Amino acid sequence: MFKTTAIPQDPTILQLMPIVTQACEILREEYRQYCVGGNFEVLKKSDQSPVTQADYRVNAYICEQLMNLSDLPILSEEGEQDLRRQWSEFWLLDPLDGTKEFLHQRPEFTINLSKVSGANTVFAILAIPGAGDVYICPEQGMPLKYNIDSQQWFEYDVQTTTVVQVGLSQSSQNKPKYAEYLQALSQLTDYAVFKAGSAYKFCMMLEDRVDIYPRFHPTCEWDTSAGQCLIERIGGGLLDFKGRPFVYNQRESLLNGGFIAFKDDNMKKLALQALELMQISD
Repeated sequence: MFKTTAIPQDPTILQLMPIVTQACEILREEYRQYCVGGNFEVLKKSDQSPVTQADYRVNAYICEQLMNLSDLPILSEEGEQDLRRQWSEFWLLDPLDGTKEFLHQRPEFTINLSKVSGANTVFAILAIPGAGDVYICPEQGMPLKYNIDSQQWFEYDVQTTTVVQVGLSQSSQNKPKYAEYLQALSQLTDYAVFKAGSAYKFCMMLEDRVDIYPRFHPTCEWDTSAGQCLIERIGGGLLDFKGRPFVYNQRESLLNGGFIAFKDDNMKKLALQALELMQISD
């Protein structure tokens, strides 16, 4: 959860917020156009995943603004990726995470932006245009939240979990591993399920609506970097099935393996115990 706070004085945040706020407005406009049935372009990538005019428009806007802001290279889902292994520090961007949610008219899509230094994420922003909320992990200090409509700032405030909430993707019902994981978890604790798409679930960890987020189907590095940074800052984490935190831009492929994300040490213990009961290996 969050409590109200004053405007931060972090120069990076102050430089980026107008960019992210405008990017949210662009996505809101695109979403309205799509929902009312206007002329709207939807294409297929080589892997058959959808990409829309909204993805490309927000990508072009954010990349242009970031290039004006700093000389750091940009690794974007919708951009060139050939030179990335030469970079020791860069922006990592997904201009529209949750394109399927967008197309199903579920406003759970996000903008994911992070700064990677070496192998680790050191700064992160996750924005939910539909809600007008922007979550920020500064290089130091607890996560912040900004609401675009009220122009109010908030700071993360630790709360105690009462019922364990498991965050699942909308498509998880079609994948047997999730049912197996929930069956294993039920041997350890009572739980409730919160279904949402994309990196939205990381934001809901900060709002105490998700405690454990298992993922058994693929993501890419731009899907997890910002969310991992945010939940690590509050004492949680994201681990692969061998118990290792994700690192970034260190492999030939940008495709992630499965993972378990958790809000705190108590949830980590439960999450990994359930994984052990499944006898998962990766």
